[in-house]
Amino acid sequence: MRIVIVEDNVLLAQGLRLMLSSEGFEVVSTVDTADAFLDAVRDHKPDAAVVDVRLPPSYRDEGVRAAIEIRHRQPGFPVLVLSQYVEHTYATELLSQGESGMGYLLKDRVSRVSDFIDALSRVAAGGTAIDAEVIAELLHRQGGPVDRLTTRERQVLSLMAEGHSNTAISERLVLTERSVSKHIGNIFAKLDLPPDNSAHRRVLAVLAFLRG
Repeated sequence: MRIVIVEDNVLLAQGLRLMLSSEGFEVVSTVDTADAFLDAVRDHKPDAAVVDVRLPPSYRDEGVRAAIEIRHRQPGFPVLVLSQYVEHTYATELLSQGESGMGYLLKDRVSRVSDFIDALSRVAAGGTAIDAEVIAELLHRQGGPVDRLTTRERQVLSLMAEGHSNTAISERLVLTERSVSKHIGNIFAKLDLPPDNSAHRRVLAVLAFLRG
């Protein structure tokens, strides 16, 4: 899998490069500005990008703005965002772009290499990988169809947003997989999602949840 890293912190950028290379990824470019990110995607045609929210020169939202622009140009282009904090405005805007291949992780909460690799792989495959703390923050601002969900359905959908499988959700909530499947079916119905393959509807449900 071909990856572009967008990170202005030299130590973190090189650490990501070494880690991903050791796990079998091909890092085709490591850049530190939004413009260089846009150029790298155009020139190298990577499979996914790992992007810091804040980049030079203002260190505010250059990274996420570039990610949004990339997904306008290439709908569904997989982006895994790394942030120091829960940036509600940035997270909401980015998560509203497209229907697949989106992740948002907090740097200080990535404690295991295997978790990061798993998150990047899910995003590259068109899924989601949203940090639980980001989800908790966004939950306080929900409205619309999401309000139809029961507390248990919200718990299930929150774990779906983190990228967990039905089996993992059943273990975490101490439910049978049949019960989890039933809750997910209810979630699809309450969010008015059209009939489609379950994987696609799963992503749509997560996006509806995060957008509010």
